[in-house]
Amino acid sequence: MKTLRVGSGAGYSGDRIEPAVELAEKGALDYLVFECLAERTIALAQQARLADPEAGYDPLLSERMRRILPFVALGREPGQRRLRVITNMGAANPLSAAKEVRRIAATLGLHGLKVAALTGDDVLAQLDPEQMLDNGSTIKGLGDRLISANAYLGAEGIVDALKADADVVITGRVADPSLFLAPQLFEFGWAPDDWARLGRGTLIGHLLECAGQITGGYFADPGVKDVPDLARLGFPLAEIDAEGRAVISKVAGSGGRIDTATCTEQMIYEVHDPSAYLTPDVTADFSAVSFNVVASNEVRAEGASGRARPETLKVSVGFLDGWIGEGQISYGGPGALARAQLAREVVLERLKITGVVFDDVRAELIGVDSLHGAELGSRAPSEPWEVRLRVAARCVEKAEAVRIGNEVETLYTNGPYGGGGATKAVRQVVAVASLLLPRETVTPQVHLEEVS
Repeated sequence: MKTLRVGSGAGYSGDRIEPAVELAEKGALDYLVFECLAERTIALAQQARLADPEAGYDPLLSERMRRILPFVALGREPGQRRLRVITNMGAANPLSAAKEVRRIAATLGLHGLKVAALTGDDVLAQLDPEQMLDNGSTIKGLGDRLISANAYLGAEGIVDALKADADVVITGRVADPSLFLAPQLFEFGWAPDDWARLGRGTLIGHLLECAGQITGGYFADPGVKDVPDLARLGFPLAEIDAEGRAVISKVAGSGGRIDTATCTEQMIYEVHDPSAYLTPDVTADFSAVSFNVVASNEVRAEGASGRARPETLKVSVGFLDGWIGEGQISYGGPGALARAQLAREVVLERLKITGVVFDDVRAELIGVDSLHGAELGSRAPSEPWEVRLRVAARCVEKAEAVRIGNEVETLYTNGPYGGGGATKAVRQVVAVASLLLPRETVTPQVHLEEVS
């Protein structure tokens, strides 16, 4: 029976590059998928594109492609296993991303590679101004704060690009598991309404999409859930058969672990209802999934199913939502906690005295009460000898946000004594909300070019 080997080269935009290179070199892969988009990531990318029409794609695209394209080119030679790349690193600008990939290939002397850009997810111009978002606002109500609106596409457009013989497929907003489902649809010829197989393929995509999480990264907890050689964590790959059953593994000798526990934790990650996991391709059902160890660091995943896909597509809407001003300062030695507490009181009082306008403020002692609050923080058996005060406030105006960090910095000379390592920062808030669009209003488009 024909099998397909698909690897995960990234689980988020800033992920490590070496494990992807390891997969390309030693994983005997047919496809290497880079999943690099979060909801805020694409809104930030849209903001970058507004400033520069050629920008808006993933900042690590160039380095990743420089390291991986030689393996793609090698796979086109006679007798070699062909490797193709699928990625959503196009973010807000897949066309410019594809142009950059072609430039890198030419620079490396890699000729004849076909690069496809998938567009159609940008639906900002198609939105009804009166349409309601899940936060209660309307599109019209956001006014000039509105940055972006991107629909979650499914596997369809990627399949079309693969049918056009693309070596590299670059998308914008595509649902995470759809990036991995697409090569299964293409290679095995599954019908787009074969819901059972699409459900199984979506399970595989969901297991792989976060890269190092399933190989022990987010799983690791020293003394409770130990993971070997975490600094050399390997990323996962799946060997998949035509029925959508898969064995999840990693490159032999790489760090990390894969077993039923790591697979189970990843399966339920970000899944509200395992019996109805909604994607653009299928309503996947993970409720009967089983994991069985085949060998060390090899786990068979099976039992997923699916039902008809939703009639609507989720749209992620990005908008500007004010500014956050922040200041931090540290106190150490005997009495550090008392001095940090006094410093907090002083800053909060100063914000009142000087009339700083903010919507919300948070003043916390890192290492004491920043994660669990004052009640749990007070139960520590001994007083800490180092505490860091952080004061942050959300403001409508940037000028007001700047004043937050300034007040913290003044503690240097205005007391209490011994403060050090003060920092301050201001950042604009890019917020995200969601709405639904009928799927027939969204049309994926494939743009294919060849490296001469």
